[in-house]
Amino acid sequence: MEYTVRKLAGIAGVSPRTIRYYDEVGLLKPVRINSSGYRIYGRKEVDRLQQIMFYRELGFSIEKIKEIIDSPEFDEIKALKSHREQLVNKRKQLDLLIENVEKTLQYKERGIYMSDKEKFEGFKKELIENNEKRYGKEIREKYGDDTVDESNKKIMNMSKEQYEDFENLNRMILDTLKAAMETGDPAGEMAQKACDMHKKWLSYTWKKYSPEIHAGLAQMYVDDERFKEYYDRIRPGLAEFFRDAIIIYTGAAKQ
Repeated sequence: MEYTVRKLAGIAGVSPRTIRYYDEVGLLKPVRINSSGYRIYGRKEVDRLQQIMFYRELGFSIEKIKEIIDSPEFDEIKALKSHREQLVNKRKQLDLLIENVEKTLQYKERGIYMSDKEKFEGFKKELIENNEKRYGKEIREKYGDDTVDESNKKIMNMSKEQYEDFENLNRMILDTLKAAMETGDPAGEMAQKACDMHKKWLSYTWKKYSPEIHAGLAQMYVDDERFKEYYDRIRPGLAEFFRDAIIIYTGAAKQ
């Protein structure tokens, strides 16, 4: 069966403008243009749109999706299995948050006791599951299961105040790093202040702080594309600037 832009948009639940945009950026080309000038899409394009929507739902950028599905190594069956796994994980995270909201409503409306720890439990579990999904394999290979399990345990045992400080520190580190990068000096006071806050932030999840591990983690922020993208989307070059600042902070540059 073939579809015009409007019909394809209708069955996919997106706007015709979205379909046209995907064509403009080369993500979803029509199979042909008919004699009336309408874009026409066939079964292959429908399947491709489904993949695009899966990846969009999982938070991938348009550029990244195009890179993935245009790759010669792209395997649709493997991709669908991966989508299923990630969506199941996402459902689990949503279930945790729903449970947390329901407990909070019971506490607010009916006076059923809810500890401060319980109020943040869903968010902490979501943080752990997101980290495991994105970085778990590499981190466990690098630092070992015991270290990662201990880190997850420390997150779950955080008090309300500790969790709030943990979250606030992360935002403060990024804000300070952006300001520090304006100076262009990773050894400057502002950059080193960000490193000091980063050390405190790590102490919430690490069993024991080590300058060597801190420096190794900083290098991973540059070497691992996912970490690099996290920092560089805030400001291009931020991952390397942060790495250089931590290397100076830990004294690894002197070794």
